[in-house]
Amino acid sequence: MYNKIDLEKIDTNGEVPVLETDRQYYFMEKCRGYVRELERKLGRRPTFFTQTFGCQMNARDSEKLSGILKGIGYEEAESEEADFVVYNTCTVRENANLRVYGRLGVLHGYKKKNPDMKIALCGCMMQETEVVQKIQKSYRFVDLIFGTHNIFKFAELLAMVFEADRMVIDIWKDTNQIVEDLPVARKYPFKSGVNIMFGCNNFCSYCIVPYVRGRERSREPEDIIREIEKLVADGVVEVMLLGQNVNSYGKNLKMPISFAELLREIEKIDGLQRIRFMTSHPKDLSMELIQVMAESKKICKHLHLPLQSGSSRLLKIMNRKYTKEQYLALAEEIRKQIPDISLTTDIIVGFPGETEEDFLETLDVVRRVRYDSAFTFQYSKRTGTPAAAMEEQIPAEVVTERFDRLLETVQKISCEMAERFTGTKQMVLIEEENKRMQGYLDGRLSNNHVVHLKGEASLIGKIVKVRLDECKGFYYMGSLTEGKKTR
Repeated sequence: MYNKIDLEKIDTNGEVPVLETDRQYYFMEKCRGYVRELERKLGRRPTFFTQTFGCQMNARDSEKLSGILKGIGYEEAESEEADFVVYNTCTVRENANLRVYGRLGVLHGYKKKNPDMKIALCGCMMQETEVVQKIQKSYRFVDLIFGTHNIFKFAELLAMVFEADRMVIDIWKDTNQIVEDLPVARKYPFKSGVNIMFGCNNFCSYCIVPYVRGRERSREPEDIIREIEKLVADGVVEVMLLGQNVNSYGKNLKMPISFAELLREIEKIDGLQRIRFMTSHPKDLSMELIQVMAESKKICKHLHLPLQSGSSRLLKIMNRKYTKEQYLALAEEIRKQIPDISLTTDIIVGFPGETEEDFLETLDVVRRVRYDSAFTFQYSKRTGTPAAAMEEQIPAEVVTERFDRLLETVQKISCEMAERFTGTKQMVLIEEENKRMQGYLDGRLSNNHVVHLKGEASLIGKIVKVRLDECKGFYYMGSLTEGKKTR
């Protein structure tokens, strides 16, 4: 954890601070007192458990929530049978909502056995009015509901939960505030996500994200650089720059700066060895960014470039603002400038009105670009988006048949692409011990492929040279070589 502060020096008998960061530390100290009372009552340290649904930005938010809970005295548990459970939710697809409702039923059983248990729900799903109304009506045992815009207020909301004998709900429609200087409990000590922007202005017709995450707002570059410098001082060697569309970073700042320019500044940070980012929107990916990636010694050889559909007709209806031909030209330029790059993508099957010809256009792009991997999804109707009200919703059996054909094509090409690195020596960040093979470690290449290799746990967090001995389709079996590199 970094961003530590001595909470004991904070006087909770005084006035609540106005500055937001100071205000939240004030409430952290106040909550620490409530947690101590709970500890005396239970005769042990109270425990917490966080469950993250969704994207890397949600995962980063969960690290912030965990940092605050640890800071006020909770101990992390490995299961939902804890004294405080937080679900950080996603609502991109309907199935994610259904999973949360299902798990809430389980939590109700735990809470009946443990009356002191607290349950909090946050994230994108909570930004939907009908969801909050349903929870209020059918899941009245939930203690706290908050959304995507006020994650930083978690300590203050916790204090309200401890002090109130009712469900606390705090949902903001939107915000311009960015508050980042609060505790963070990272999953890995050697790598970290870093938010560079929030929200989305694209309004793709199938997507609910702009409605639940709000409009785009970028962090100041100086704040981002300072945070990464702190992380490096705390042992981080790799950062993942996060935003709904990182390619549009900096456009709304008083002193506009491009994402490519930000990357150049981040690369100058001593001690930082790897830079990743996601997600990139094809309509905003500049030649300047491709050039920076090609010249960089730190930016990873991986680019996630969502396609969604290969049909220019559907892309227009989706409001993606590029055509099939423009996307193919962009992919060709990227491959030309960075030959060893790993290109990955997102593809939706069964968008309203999709014909067999539209689907074949998608298969054509997959075969021509040759993705290293692809996240493939069956279209999920999200209430409140334009696509949900469109006619010509595709029958489920047609969507499933097309999805299976796409998956078969993607997997075949992915295996062929992975084979091209077999026998080469690559630098690998060792991330953890393998949970199935004793004596083996799991690592990750610059291009995001996973490698399993024999090695000592002391290598975790270090970047080492590995020979890729055998390709297993979606991962490699490798072996350590001479001249390992340590951080």
